[in-house]
Amino acid sequence: MYGRRGGGRGRKQFHGGRHAPAAGRTGSHWPAQRVQGDWKNLEDVFRRIDGRSYPAYKDLYGEWSFPEFSLVFDQIQGDAYASPSKIRVKVPWDVVRYPEELWKMSKVRRVALCDYLVRSFQCAVRSSKGDVRAQAGGWRGEKGGEMNIQDVGQYVMERSSVTIDRESGMLEARFTVGLPAKGRNVLGRWASMIFVDNLPRYVSEGLKYSSLDSASVYRHVLTVEDADALRKGLKDKNLIAFVSNGSILPRKSGNSDEPMDDRSVVPFTSPKELLVEMQTPNEGAIVGMGIPKGITLIVGGGFHGKSTLLEALQTGIYNKIPGDGREFVVADDSCVKIRAEDGRRVECVDISPFVGTLPGGKSTTCFSSTDSSGSTSQASSIQESLENGSKVLLVDEDTSATNFMVRDARMQELIAKDLEPITPFLQRVRALRNSGISSILVVGGTGEYFSVADRVIAMKNYCASDVTLEAKSIAEKYHQAAISSGVSMNVYHDEEGTKYFPIKSRMLVDNGLQNERPKCKVQSLHSVQLDHEILDLIGLEQLAEEGQTRAIACAISLLSKRMHGPWRGKPFAEALKLLNDEIEHRGLDVLTEDVVHGSLSRPRIHEVAAACNRLRTATFRQHGDEALVL
Repeated sequence: MYGRRGGGRGRKQFHGGRHAPAAGRTGSHWPAQRVQGDWKNLEDVFRRIDGRSYPAYKDLYGEWSFPEFSLVFDQIQGDAYASPSKIRVKVPWDVVRYPEELWKMSKVRRVALCDYLVRSFQCAVRSSKGDVRAQAGGWRGEKGGEMNIQDVGQYVMERSSVTIDRESGMLEARFTVGLPAKGRNVLGRWASMIFVDNLPRYVSEGLKYSSLDSASVYRHVLTVEDADALRKGLKDKNLIAFVSNGSILPRKSGNSDEPMDDRSVVPFTSPKELLVEMQTPNEGAIVGMGIPKGITLIVGGGFHGKSTLLEALQTGIYNKIPGDGREFVVADDSCVKIRAEDGRRVECVDISPFVGTLPGGKSTTCFSSTDSSGSTSQASSIQESLENGSKVLLVDEDTSATNFMVRDARMQELIAKDLEPITPFLQRVRALRNSGISSILVVGGTGEYFSVADRVIAMKNYCASDVTLEAKSIAEKYHQAAISSGVSMNVYHDEEGTKYFPIKSRMLVDNGLQNERPKCKVQSLHSVQLDHEILDLIGLEQLAEEGQTRAIACAISLLSKRMHGPWRGKPFAEALKLLNDEIEHRGLDVLTEDVVHGSLSRPRIHEVAAACNRLRTATFRQHGDEALVL
């Protein structure tokens, strides 16, 4: 799909199945590198340093001109076992020649085109096995040679690996290369093959519009534009989410986000009661299920698709590639998945709406813990999300603390109210709705939420139906039975007109890390090491790719620096908005300042905030008497 239009062209590649490429990218605001010469001069350098000790590769620093692009060596690895060298190419518009309507009309189109080009460049490299690292003959053998660009999946998002300047159309692609060696000596001839012979072909086949399938490019860009339009159109329809008819929601496996290709997969169809029509600029009218603002339950038996639907909704904050199956599944871009996280760190969060005074008289209006329980962690996550502007909460009972979700009449009778500090989410969900905060909950083990729900969607064999009337009838039947037996049901009705509590504002005082620019090592999607501190992000279920994790690590460092400078004294939520504005106007390169980085993906401000909240070395304090009234 993302490959070149025709067959391979250019000079014969030297690889023998042993070489490989690596990836990166840069922004147009970087200072100009010293111009070293043209590609012939570069070839001369490779001949001159061939066989010399590895540090001779430092002679490559700077910019080299080729007939159709400039090659820039931004960072040279110290030896063959170090992290690969950071490289970029700059290709002017009159070479790539993308139609202006694909990149100049809007940012969403430009981001979609750049996403396509990351994939097409990667395809060009991999099709000739340019991404394969050689490792033969032990320490003295030949090694390196791999070229890689940022690895991407099903989602389309702003990245630093390929950018297009919105004024000039200049394209930059960043990638990494493991500079080849034998032992600790330079393999100049091999390096010359990578950069002088193979790279021009990769640029031509992967980045030039004339080499690409134009229909595929347009389909990619316009699909993303339509999804973005659907998301922006939710507010006008008073909706918080939309699932188009025909969507394929199940994924291939637990560790793959690709669509399940089994013939038994049931395409999604909206219940007639929730069927809406949405307009898009390219596809036209699209029909599907619209989820209105308010309290929505997703119910059903085990393995019938409840969590599958919720997982599709939680990724509705992202645009997807054509063929994903969820291209037109969108959600309010502020929605946050809430779950219990036993042991997570919490600092200076007012969780009193859910947890009253703790045993020993400990107040919860400024709650801190290095080892929070399931209920206190879930309460904290809600309060933190509201602090940063979330308008939609997504909750699955499977990943929630039971005592946080509900406390039934039997337990109320056994354990007196004054001995239970926890107020269940059941008692606050209406107040949240009355204050403009919607909730979508997956419930399969309790019917207590029927009384407070605005609508109830049942999943049966992956087919959705509206069972709101039936659920309300059942709730009323049990309510009347409880009244007859003398059991108090006030728990279901004391929030009818109540507004939610103001959210106390906090300030990030310091990130507590040893260095102003900490060493960062992304260990996985949900784990990153900052200096000696391991930041656990397992509770951030809406993270989609490791580039976001890396960008979050950079954002934590920049936030702390700004909070000690121009943003001193500003509330945490306001500082996050300022950071988001900087990224919006200056791109992801603002996060790394003077360091060229080609493997960043843009995270939402909600994930940046959640990561700061989980950093065990960070210091927060409540911001005076300021509070956000929902």
